Amino acid sequence: MRLKHISGTLLIAALLTTSACTTSKPAPGQRGYTEAGKASYYSNKLHGRKMANGEAYNRRKLTAAHRTLPFGTKVKVTNLQTNKSVKVSITDRGPFVKGRVIDLSEAAAKRLDYISAGIVPVEVKVVKPAPVR
Repeated sequence: MRLKHISGTLLIAALLTTSACTTSKPAPGQRGYTEAGKASYYSNKLHGRKMANGEAYNRRKLTAAHRTLPFGTKVKVTNLQTNKSVKVSITDRGPFVKGRVIDLSEAAAKRLDYISAGIVPVEVKVVKPAPVR
């Protein structure tokens, strides 16, 4: 497309609009989306019980509960106190406690080294969106 004349103001507005689009934050569930808050982990007594995705909870698998991310989304959870990270798959809904952003399986909590603390500040980052069904 060829333009014969563009005023300086219009050109600047067009450039600013274009650059704003390229630096926008990823939407929830998309690669690169991040959030911070507290993580807790599932109680052992939930082992074997059905999760929101229909599967049985297995405390030895690297899974997690999140309020809104689609099932099957892979996230990297980083313990902000130790900088240890683990990748988990979203398989359940929760946590439903203010300030908590994710509930992890026991195996994931052990990898982040916070079993004794019970709750830890974390960053959650989507590394692989859920498969399209």
